[in-house]
Amino acid sequence: MKRSTRKEQDPDLGILAVQLSGRVQREIFTRAAHEGFDDVRPRHGAVLAYLDPEGTRPGELARLAGRNKQTMGAILDELERLGYVRRTPDPADRRAKLIVPTERGLRLMTASDGFVAAIERQLSDALGPDRYEEFRTALRDSLAHLPPSGHDTEG
Repeated sequence: MKRSTRKEQDPDLGILAVQLSGRVQREIFTRAAHEGFDDVRPRHGAVLAYLDPEGTRPGELARLAGRNKQTMGAILDELERLGYVRRTPDPADRRAKLIVPTERGLRLMTASDGFVAAIERQLSDALGPDRYEEFRTALRDSLAHLPPSGHDTEG
């Protein structure tokens, strides 16, 4: 049997993880486009998934998203140009910057949280609530047994 056929019929963990991530992202960004946020891209999720309404330092966003500071800077530049975030001095340390969502950014963050909740409800309905919670727990536990990468998985 060809490797590609075997992988298609019985995908390994890496393939399943990529497929799940891709489908969830596609659903989120399709819904976002329908709500008027058609200029955001999956790479912007590295910021939007972790951004606090009161602001978050760029280094913290890079750490949480598993991106290097240069990649995070490029993503922040794009989001600032698109009008979703702004850079402001951090009141706790005037030398540092905070990334703060604009009103448009806050609307997208709220909508995105709703999209994710809807996807989770859909999966919970399909699998059953107990099985879905076991799935989430298994994913969390699996992540705890693999080292975090020091390299970007996406540029």
